[in-house]
Amino acid sequence: MGSRKDTRAPWAGRFRKETDPVLQRFSASVHFDRRLAPHDLAGSIAHAQMLAQQGLLTSEEGERLVAGLEQIGREFAAGELELDPALEDIHTNVERRLGEIVGPLAGKLHTGRSRNDQVATDLLLWIRAAILELREGLLGLRETLVERAGREIDVILPGYTHLQRAQPMRLAHHWLAHYEALSRDDGRLADARSRVRHSPLGAGALAGTTLPLDRDQTARALGFEGPSPNSLDAVAARDAPLELLAALSILMVNLSRLSEELVLWNSSEFGFVELDDAFATGSSLMPQKKNPDGPELVRGKSGRVIGSLTGLLVTLKGLPLSYNRDMQEDKEPLFDAVDTAAGSLELLASTLASLRVRDDAMARAAADPMLLATDLAERMVQARVPFREAHEIVGRIVAHADEHKTPLDRLSREVLGGFHPALDLDPAEFFRAERSIEARSLVGGPARARVEAALEQARSDLVRTRAELDRQGT
Repeated sequence: MGSRKDTRAPWAGRFRKETDPVLQRFSASVHFDRRLAPHDLAGSIAHAQMLAQQGLLTSEEGERLVAGLEQIGREFAAGELELDPALEDIHTNVERRLGEIVGPLAGKLHTGRSRNDQVATDLLLWIRAAILELREGLLGLRETLVERAGREIDVILPGYTHLQRAQPMRLAHHWLAHYEALSRDDGRLADARSRVRHSPLGAGALAGTTLPLDRDQTARALGFEGPSPNSLDAVAARDAPLELLAALSILMVNLSRLSEELVLWNSSEFGFVELDDAFATGSSLMPQKKNPDGPELVRGKSGRVIGSLTGLLVTLKGLPLSYNRDMQEDKEPLFDAVDTAAGSLELLASTLASLRVRDDAMARAAADPMLLATDLAERMVQARVPFREAHEIVGRIVAHADEHKTPLDRLSREVLGGFHPALDLDPAEFFRAERSIEARSLVGGPARARVEAALEQARSDLVRTRAELDRQGT
């Protein structure tokens, strides 16, 4: 390709000295904003075509510029585009390479355009594409949860509050709880993308241009609904990266909570699941160890994404309109957060799909009759006993069982009935986890029929999401 001879900045005409290498290194962004290249090229092609349409370029000039930009696109895709850090960013690198291809004509590409509206447009295009990829990854994890829920609908385990056994439920109900949280995450991502609908291109540095640009044409060409209605806001706004970071922070918190359960359940103390060897690691010292490093890393990386959101919020909070160089700091945290979330989704989907559920250990834990203490109180409520009174009576029953070191299901019918006539029942039948679960048949409950209905709804939702992503991806 040959070495570049001209490394002057686009604004060099104003200055009598070249930029000091210290400032050059400090301000360079090409090492991370290079991932904007495909979107920068798409925006430049749309801009060149519009300039030709508006008579600001001849048709032949427009065609030459588009051909040169398409060549750069092929070079970038093949890894052949040489990027010079001295040229600061991907946008200037593209412009200089275009000059090598088409000569001085490249200088006309920036007609009516500032790097401010150029960068803002590139970033929104990247965000639109990134959200689709994130939703694809999220769909894969949601599908895994639904598949496991369908397969493990008859597995019983205890639910927990305060990390103490609380009440029994179906494992499918537990998987679907995570599915619901992730479905809301998907909705937040879709909602964030729906607001990335106005093109900043043509807003210039902050006040547009005196040239007769057709902003509607470039907006449509790039897949936007139309141009941004305010040129100042178009280049100053960073709502889109903030909103995406906020959505990803909530997503990572949900992934962290799922990961924490996998870590706990994989421990010897719980023994509810065993990670597949391919998704666990060992100890450099202790040969017996099988560590859940993947879920632990996801749990740890959630703080990293939250930090990215916090960092960008602090960067932006004191900036006046419109563009300030501080805003270059929007890309690294955003890129890192998207990469982190995408990797976490992929890892957890594979980890969940391959783990082994120890349903016998779950069943033993769920068989603790203490988990049905609330059922006793509700039995009395059905006999018109005020709940607070029933709660106090069951508390005395639990204390009696503890004192006599007798499980609740081993208390005699006479003993239970002696606390209240409504408790004249068969302990062996009453203190069964399956009976309790099936009695919890309210909407959203763990009874089998309710879980089956929730599964069908989830499967339908996944089909709709797949169709939506296929439409938006075309």
